[in-house]
Amino acid sequence: MPAALSVLPQLAPPLLELERVEVVYDGIVVALRGVSLRVPPKSVVALLGPNGAGKSTTLKAASGVLAAERGEVRRGTVTFRGKPLRARSPSNLVREGLVQVLEGRHCFLHLTVEENLATGGFARRASRGELAAAIEHVYARFPRLREHRRRAAGHLSGGEQQMLAIGRALIANPVLLLLDEPSMGLAPKLVEEIFTIVRELHAKDGVSVLLAEQNAAAALAVADTAHVLENGRVIAGGPAADMRARADVQTLYLGTRRARKGVSA
Repeated sequence: MPAALSVLPQLAPPLLELERVEVVYDGIVVALRGVSLRVPPKSVVALLGPNGAGKSTTLKAASGVLAAERGEVRRGTVTFRGKPLRARSPSNLVREGLVQVLEGRHCFLHLTVEENLATGGFARRASRGELAAAIEHVYARFPRLREHRRRAAGHLSGGEQQMLAIGRALIANPVLLLLDEPSMGLAPKLVEEIFTIVRELHAKDGVSVLLAEQNAAAALAVADTAHVLENGRVIAGGPAADMRARADVQTLYLGTRRARKGVSA
């Protein structure tokens, strides 16, 4: 019996795990209230919910950048690759493969497309050859960026800036990509294009993604699992297919049923 047990497959530990995380800003404003979630290797996990639900704060807690906004994890634990975040700086986390694309894209508008992409190699400490190869890989995935490689980022469309922000993150060679509202302000066709990119990163490159998104239909179409946040709490979660089928999720986030109050866990 022990020999038989030894050959049973072992579940891979999560890349990222938040366990009962409480986040406070300025010492008094509670933004997350006991949030728990896992991102397994080679998976896409979606965070759904309205503005102010805590999606962006969850990503910032996961990437270790809360201090820049006078926030802190007051209770609970955040671990990446089995180690607590408290002992690692955001730049070290990037080198270990955890990379975030912030809400609003945050491109360097006065720099060219190629100069923006090059900044993605700083934390990675890539050699000149490695950086050139990484930029070519981004251009292969985003041909539109190659066309505008000498153009200032401030002259790009919103969709092109989002592609640039994702491309810059890919230069850092992530194993886990945190995407915050990638569809914000984009036309439906561009939203479809951005989420096709997310699907390909997962399917072809094996990159795990934690995706915060108000466009629930687009997010659930690419996600393996999803969590609904409301007022800093996870109030529902499960496989994306199950979440798509739930009447309450359809009512509040997919717009396919007559409105009802509340989402049951």
